[in-house]
Amino acid sequence: MSGQEKQDGVADLDYETARNELVEVVRKLEAGGLSLEDSLVLWERGEALAAVCERHLAGARTRVESALAAVESVVKS
Repeated sequence: MSGQEKQDGVADLDYETARNELVEVVRKLEAGGLSLEDSLVLWERGEALAAVCERHLAGARTRVESALAAVESVVKS
């Protein structure tokens, strides 16, 4: 967990919540019309949310790989 995630209060979000908020951040940034400061704040939050999503996905990937390895070891024995 990065300091940015802690600072932005996103570290404890579940994947779906972080992903949905990230989608909203991107929508707001793409819509434009924000001040530079507001855009930077949103960008930073988006970066923290993306890191949380990546952490969740990496954990899921590890679990899937472990489950597949367990199945393979049972099949081979």
